[in-house]
Formats: sequence, structure tokens, C-alpha cells
Amino acid sequence: MPHDTPLISTIVGGLVLAFIFGVLAHRLRMPPLVGYLIAGVLVGPHTPGYVADQSLAPELAEIGVILLMFGVGLHFSLKDLLSVRGIALPGAIVQISFATLLGWGLGALMGWPTGGSLVFGLALSVASTVVLLKALQERRLVETERGRIAVGWLIVEDLAMVLALVLIPAAASIGGGHGPVEPLSAALNSLLGLDLGIGGMIAMTLVKVALFVALMLVFGRKLIPWTMHRIAHAGSRELFRLGVLAIALGVAFGAAKLFGVSLALGAFFAGMVLAESELSHRAAQESLPLRDAFAVLFFVSVGMLFDPNILLDRPLPILATVFIIVIGKSVAAFLIVLAFRKPPGTALTISASLGQIGEFSFILAALGTELGLLPEEGRDLILAGAIISIVLNPLLFFLCDRMRPLLEGAKREETVADPASAAVADPAQEQAASDNDDAHPTTLTGHAILVGYGRVGRIVGQNLKSSGTPFLVIEDSDKRIGELKAQGIEAFMGNAVARETLDLANLSTARSLAIAIPNAFEACRIAEQARSVNPSILIVARAHSDAEVDELKQYGADTVIMGEREIALGMVDRLAQVHHESVSYEDRQEPDTIIPTGTAPPERE
Repeated sequence: MPHDTPLISTIVGGLVLAFIFGVLAHRLRMPPLVGYLIAGVLVGPHTPGYVADQSLAPELAEIGVILLMFGVGLHFSLKDLLSVRGIALPGAIVQISFATLLGWGLGALMGWPTGGSLVFGLALSVASTVVLLKALQERRLVETERGRIAVGWLIVEDLAMVLALVLIPAAASIGGGHGPVEPLSAALNSLLGLDLGIGGMIAMTLVKVALFVALMLVFGRKLIPWTMHRIAHAGSRELFRLGVLAIALGVAFGAAKLFGVSLALGAFFAGMVLAESELSHRAAQESLPLRDAFAVLFFVSVGMLFDPNILLDRPLPILATVFIIVIGKSVAAFLIVLAFRKPPGTALTISASLGQIGEFSFILAALGTELGLLPEEGRDLILAGAIISIVLNPLLFFLCDRMRPLLEGAKREETVADPASAAVADPAQEQAASDNDDAHPTTLTGHAILVGYGRVGRIVGQNLKSSGTPFLVIEDSDKRIGELKAQGIEAFMGNAVARETLDLANLSTARSLAIAIPNAFEACRIAEQARSVNPSILIVARAHSDAEVDELKQYGADTVIMGEREIALGMVDRLAQVHHESVSYEDRQEPDTIIPTGTAPPERE
């Protein structure tokens, strides 16, 4: 059996080098995706040494985009999408138009034809799905209002690019090029002799997209959850995981082939439909490992396309391209969001999210070059701009995070100074302002800090409240933050892994810390930071295995509760009431071994 196949070598080479350079980037306090891009450059054709298969890598990366958009759909319901349509739809259209004009102007200055300059501008106008979602997920912003607006904005951009992918070949055909014709329009022209032109092609594309959406909302929202429930009742985790992947990949592929919808958009709707099922959380967990692995391959494939020599050959055009992507788009998005009377924090998050380009840009560049519209120099500039903007995107988020307290503080002072404007303030603005109160540290001392307000954290919090214990909550979901504030419970929005969030909770004077989140890796980092700041604090955490118990204790936790063991103790205690007349039970040193004290276990007959 051959072992040196292109598929295996591409996956192994990409993942191994991505891991090595991702670790190095993390050690240097840089985002791991910078290491992934460097790994792609090293396995690309423009550097010496091993060269991965350039035809397979983009296809593997596309699977990552499909799974990633499927995961977003699982957490982004139709209600959420419609709730941001008022800002996402007009905002994305204006921002795309502005960025396209800037790109067209740069192309015209370099002497490119009008068609190529417009393709170049369109490629610079659309942000990367993978980069945006990675940034939002790392900051726990996907479920916040800012995250929903950013993702909704991106969905509108994807829809616009689907339309552009139809119009560009049509424009090339009209201009005397060799672009292909839309299949349905060609069939009508052949059968009925009707030449629909660009208007007809646009109408056909919109009809196909509308038909796909209608089928997903009418039939898919019943068929997909029903199928997953049937698989879950079969009791096979393997089949459930396979069913999740089959639905994500199958719907995306079918949407692309039958309706001309992008793979990413098809996967998004599949996840959005499944989100209405009670199994959506489990489906997200089952698809997470593959989603992360193939997302890494996406960044590696982008790095493979980059020729480092262009940095020396064309520095000024590259600087202009990066300026349009990072500065031009971001400033335009910031002003657009402010024009819709959203708080500065939301505007900064949206502008930072869109200050990069990615997968759709590569598709547009390849199509424009293939049709003879875009010069090869334009494609190289797009690739260079994509990699540089992706590397700079974490820095853009960092700067926006630093600017946010300053802008919001100025906004509050302006509101207080103008009582008339405060009297007619929009309720949405007031809610947004209240959600930004986390910029002020708590005044509590000798209090308890509760991290996470899910199923476990909710029970802990209600008991702390009923006992009169002063406490506050750190949570990353704006819905739960609103619920906590409605109950009069002090809450901070953010990720407790960040030292700044723990400082706002006045960690140095707290008496106890309850870490109720299920992620043991993040819980260890929180416990480690808490112990270094406050050596005398009581740290209580949760775990799902003996290994997690040992690791949490190693990083500073005083008490670790393992859910499975506590469930077993509760069950044995209830059984003891029947079989041993309410004799108390205790846990032996050996794991999962529970015996009654003072009484030998009954002998079997």
C-alpha cells in the first residue's frame, strides 16, 4: 500500500508544521494563526523544500469553512439574523460599495482595465469568514449583539459575493471574453430563444437562492431535526457524529450544485435549521474537532499561495492595498455603525472584524484572472493583502479594545451633559450603555466570584443569593448578562481567562472563586491567575474526569467537584435509603468505588 500519497502528505505536512509554528507564535504572544500562515508559506511552491499539493489544500480548507459556518448556524437562529437585518443589510452594502470604489481607484492608477479594477475592489471588500469567526470565538462575542451584527454583516457580504460570482462571467462574456453563461439562462435561450442578459441572470440567481432558503425553512427545519432525533434515539454516538457531518457537508454541497449557493452559505442554513432542535449543543460539540483541524488547513492553504518576493518587488501597491483593507474598510464600517446610533463599542468591534479579507477574495481573484479581467499582479496583491491583514487583525482588535473605554467614557459624559438628549435616548442605546458598565471595577470586598452562569452556575448563584452572600458573576453571553442584571445581580461581560476581567471583579479582595464553566483548559488558566493574585482565596472548580481533577488542583484549585462522581454518590445515597436503612455512604480512595460505612456489602445469593 503506497504511503506517499498527495492527500496524506498534504494533511500531515500542513498540520505538523502548523502545530510547530502555531506553538512558536503562541510562545511569542502572537495569534497561532500567524504560525499557520508561515507553515503554508514554507510548504508552498515559492520556498525551497517540501511542496504540498496546491490543488488538494484549498479543497481541504473548504471543508473547514463548511464546518465552521455550520457551527455558526447552530448558534445563530433565524430570529437573531432578522434582528440585525436593519443594520447588517444596508451597512454591508454601503461598506462593499465604498471598498470597491477604493480598489477600483487603485487599479485605475496602476493602469488596469475597468473590469479588472472592479474585480480587485470587490475582492478587497469582503471579509474572511474563518478569520472573523476565530476572532469572535476567542473573545466570546459570537452570542453578543456585536457578534450577531458582525456575523449578519458577513452573511450579507457572502450573498453579495454569490451574486458577483454570477455577474463577473456575464460581464466578461459581454465584453468579448470567454466567461461561461449561467446554466438556467442558457437553457431558456436554447429552448425559447430568449436572451435574458445580465438582468435575467441576476433574476435567475435570486430565484435560486430564494428557492433554496424556502426549501430549508419549510422542509429542512422539519426534516433535519427529525433525522437527528431519530439518530440520537438509536443510542450510537458514532452514528450521531456521522449524521452531523453528513448534514453539514451534504446540504452545503447540494446547495452549491443545485442552487448555485456558496458552500459556506449552504452550511450556515443547515446549522441554523438544526439550531431549533434540542440536540444543537451536542451537534456543535461533535463537529468541533474536525472544524478546528480543517480551519487550520485553510490558513495553511492561504500561506501556500503567497510569494514573499512581491514584498520586495511591489512595496507601494502592497501598502496601498493593506491601507484599503485595514483602514479604509474599518473606518467606513465604524462610521456606518455609528450612523445607525449604535454604541462606540459595537462600532469598534464591527470595524475590527471587517479589517481583513479571505476566502471569497481568493475565489474572486482566481475567477478574474481565469477570465482575463484581472492581471496576475492584482491576484498577487490580493494574496499579500489578505495575509498581512490577517496577521494585523489581532492588533486591530487590541487597539479597538484599548479605544473602547475612552470612546464610551466620552459618550457617557456627553449624554450626562445634555439632559434633553438623555430624555429621548433610544432604549437600545440605554441597554447597550448598561452592558458596557463592566469598564468600572466592582466595589465589593470579601465577596464570591462566580465564573459562568450556565446550568451549574445558575444553581450556585441562586444559592449564594438566597444565603445573602455578596457575589458577582463573570459571563460571556449578553442574554445571561441581561438576565442577571434584571435580578439585581452584579455581572461582568467577558472571558475570565483575561486578566483584565478578573481585575474588574476585584480578585485581590475576594474570599472565594467558583469556576462553573465546563472547559477545564480555561478553568486551569483562571485558577492559576487567581492563585497568583490572591494566594489565600478559596477556589472551587468542576471537572469531568480524574485527569481534570488532578490538573485543576495542580493549577491552584482547592476543591474540584467531578460531576459524574457526585451523581453516583447521589444515586447510591438514594439506594441506601432502601437497602441499608439510610446508612450514610462515603467514597473510597479508588475511583468509582463507593461503599456504606460501618456495614459490609450484602452477599449475593
